[in-house]
Amino acid sequence: MPDFLDQKRQEISNRLKELKPLVDEFNRLESAAAALAGVRGSSSSSSTATAAPRRRGPGRPRGSRTKAAAVTTKAARKPGRPAKRRAGRRKGSGTRAAEALSFVKGQPGITIPELAAKMGIKQNYLYRVLPGLESEGKVEKQGRGWHPK
Repeated sequence: MPDFLDQKRQEISNRLKELKPLVDEFNRLESAAAALAGVRGSSSSSSTATAAPRRRGPGRPRGSRTKAAAVTTKAARKPGRPAKRRAGRRKGSGTRAAEALSFVKGQPGITIPELAAKMGIKQNYLYRVLPGLESEGKVEKQGRGWHPK
């Protein structure tokens, strides 16, 4: 009597041999449907519904920027002059900065990795926020830790 594992291996092997022609046919039909999806002609809507839609990569969607807008944008910039900086809020003036400041006041000497863990955010964000708070005179860095002023 053959071993149980040998029997199961044989069953799986037999089943794979059975299914291989069907998988090959599926792949051929899928390729044909994809090739025909881009061809115009008299076709029913059911044949195009079986083809998978093509995915686009990241970036601006087609048609979202008109040629007139592109020309206007290019004309607005003068050569050799950098684009105007967009007005926005100052660095370190958001709610995360206020939250970080409250943690620093509650635990003087806290490090950025500890602060990031408490706030549930990534450290790199705090490496931008805390120097902004320092330049505003709200905190100061001593060694690796941050202290309120």
